[in-house]
Amino acid sequence: MEQLNKNKFAFAAAEVMTIWYVICATLVATIPNIAEKLFSWIVHLVNVESGVTFPEVVYGFVEVTVLTYITAYVFAWLHNRSVGK
Repeated sequence: MEQLNKNKFAFAAAEVMTIWYVICATLVATIPNIAEKLFSWIVHLVNVESGVTFPEVVYGFVEVTVLTYITAYVFAWLHNRSVGK
């Protein structure tokens, strides 16, 4: 079995996280109220006294699933692109 090139693998991961960082910073800077709501679903930022509501759990689950898929896809694409060089 062929081993991954650790440097190219790590660089692809860093590129993906840089992309997410820029997207996150842009959302927070331009539409802070919506950004707060989107991110609150992921990290369960709720009023502890009222608890987590069913729709928020579903929204967070869908959001994490979609973001994970996008992250993994872009990560694999970047890694494969760097290996092909």
